[in-house]
Amino acid sequence: MNVSEEVSTPIYIIEEDLLRRNLSLISGVAERAGVEIILAFKAFALWKTFPVFREYIDATTASSPYEARLALEEFGTPAHTYSPAYTDDNIEEIARCSSHITFNSMAQFRAYHGKAKAVNASVSCGIRVNPEYSEVETLLYNPCAPGTRFGVSADKLPEVLPEGIDGFHCHCHCESGADVFKRTLAHIEQKFSKWFPQLKWINFGGGHLMTRADYDIDLLVDILLDFRRRHPNLRVILEPGSAFAWQTGTLVSQVVDIVEDKGIKTAILNVSFTCHMPDCLEMPYQPVVRGAESLPMEKATEENTYRLGGNSCLSGDFLGAWRFARPLKVGDRVVFEDMIHYTTVKTTMFNGVEHPSIGMLKSDGELVVLRKFGYEDYKNRMN
Repeated sequence: MNVSEEVSTPIYIIEEDLLRRNLSLISGVAERAGVEIILAFKAFALWKTFPVFREYIDATTASSPYEARLALEEFGTPAHTYSPAYTDDNIEEIARCSSHITFNSMAQFRAYHGKAKAVNASVSCGIRVNPEYSEVETLLYNPCAPGTRFGVSADKLPEVLPEGIDGFHCHCHCESGADVFKRTLAHIEQKFSKWFPQLKWINFGGGHLMTRADYDIDLLVDILLDFRRRHPNLRVILEPGSAFAWQTGTLVSQVVDIVEDKGIKTAILNVSFTCHMPDCLEMPYQPVVRGAESLPMEKATEENTYRLGGNSCLSGDFLGAWRFARPLKVGDRVVFEDMIHYTTVKTTMFNGVEHPSIGMLKSDGELVVLRKFGYEDYKNRMN
């Protein structure tokens, strides 16, 4: 979509055709491999798009009472829920809204399994396990890093699992390929396969970025089919988040000022990295900017090259540098690519910075604004 002069900014725009492309690919993998692939809300939870999702998938995964309730009330099916810790205050709501509950520790299982079953006798419970192996290099996103708070290692499991543990949940990927899954699976089986005959299901978590252009889909399908042949008693579940919304939309912003210091020009935008694109600072990574070339910072003083600055008071609310085809000027649109997954779910109203609207470009070319934000949204967050 050419958004350069066609929309008011700031706005996130998700494109229905691109979303359907991803959903079709994912549902095809699930059918070929005979597994269930469900949407993780932690990466994408734009509930007004759920009618599209329901054409391709049947369930979602939640990490909190609010996400579980969103699954039941807006997606229309109970959630597969995992949280690092449940409490007396939320376990009943979690159980009411969930088809599966995964516990992070044996202590949590002992404390809340009975309470969950008392509310929902059909809920299937599992335990998160830690294979003590992950190829995620950024420690902020590595769930198996030494000292992790996630999951039970094999040496802490009893030989016979307590009654009521139906499944294992294992999450140790982040935007990973099928080759990484193959190597990780070897560690999972080595450490935990002796318990598999006692289980009904296994959930391999998220981070399987199967909609990335270079992802080896055939390898993934072969891995899953081979696993199912070895362990025919296990129902296999994957719960990616990024894969569903990968490269499905943009964040459109506008230049509101240009400042210069020590030869470095910064184009100040009406969006914020810390408020609206936090993974750019946390991960960190340099996003793709439409029509611009990403350069190393030592080239930030070159012609038509700019840092991009957010409109908040955080000193580090900037990234750079990008070289544009021509000098930027106030009023120009700056379009950030691939800004839907792990972005729309993480936004804040820090500093009261104007919050981007959310729009959907329909297959027929109509741009539908799903939500606009205003002062009342900011004010109500402060109550």
